[in-house]
Amino acid sequence: MSAELAASLLRSLTAEEFRTLTAIELGMVSHEFTPFAQIVSYSGLNPDEATYRLGRLHRFGLVHRRSKPFLGYALNTAGYDCLALNALVKGGHLEALGKPLGIGKESDVYDALSPTGERVAVKFHRIGRTSFRQTRRQRVYVAGRRHISWLYESRLAAEREFKALQRLYPVGVAVPRPLAWNRHVIAMEIIMGAELADYYELPQPAALLQEVLENLHTAYVKAGLIHADMSEYNVVIRPDSRIFLIDWPQCIEVSQEDAGMYVKRDVENILGFFRRKFRIAADSAEALEFVQGLRKAFHAEASKRLMGLSR
Repeated sequence: MSAELAASLLRSLTAEEFRTLTAIELGMVSHEFTPFAQIVSYSGLNPDEATYRLGRLHRFGLVHRRSKPFLGYALNTAGYDCLALNALVKGGHLEALGKPLGIGKESDVYDALSPTGERVAVKFHRIGRTSFRQTRRQRVYVAGRRHISWLYESRLAAEREFKALQRLYPVGVAVPRPLAWNRHVIAMEIIMGAELADYYELPQPAALLQEVLENLHTAYVKAGLIHADMSEYNVVIRPDSRIFLIDWPQCIEVSQEDAGMYVKRDVENILGFFRRKFRIAADSAEALEFVQGLRKAFHAEASKRLMGLSR
């Protein structure tokens, strides 16, 4: 895995090599491959030194190289991971990277330790794993951009999620506590538990649905945010039976013109899951009003009619 490779190489890389990686990153804002001349200019290294450092980075597996139509270099995911991890270590946020906690379509989450010994989660956004065209259509923050690399798109996603967590956590939404962000990587409170989608039985499914809706309500009313991708895969049930709502990079402001469509979809998605899997009946219109703060209370309950259906 690229994050593990990056972590293993951090102490082997010199200051000049980090400058070289940063120079390539700067050039990739406008180029798929940063020309060698730009790397020399941005890094402040002479051509011979730059050639030597680029050779080492290429052997380490941190960059891609091409020679035609010009000599250029591009960061790969491991190279980008190196830059982010180095910044988080230098900033006093991380000490060691551990085992993966979860590998998904658009992110990798690792167990890690802070310098004080606290267990934390480190999330690497990997937007390039999905269709680029589909992602551009679905994600507001990349719409209209002519040139955008996979790495930069992942950086935008991480920035949006970190800023969302900074708004959500202080007002009481059940999200991991945000700790630090750099490039495409977020350090946050450790995420322990399993996705709601993995459960076939729950002791009190109606109460859990109630908790999810109350958190969506708090996010909407107090933080002004809509998750915009809510499903059973974005609800983690913790060991203490409470929940985390995770994966917020695609969240939108409640003031956005089409916000009503997204909050309605979130509510209907989560109600539909509880209806299918746990036979919980809930009026979607009333639930939507509750989430939007238009109704003071809402209570979900098991439906006797639905309880009679076979699975």
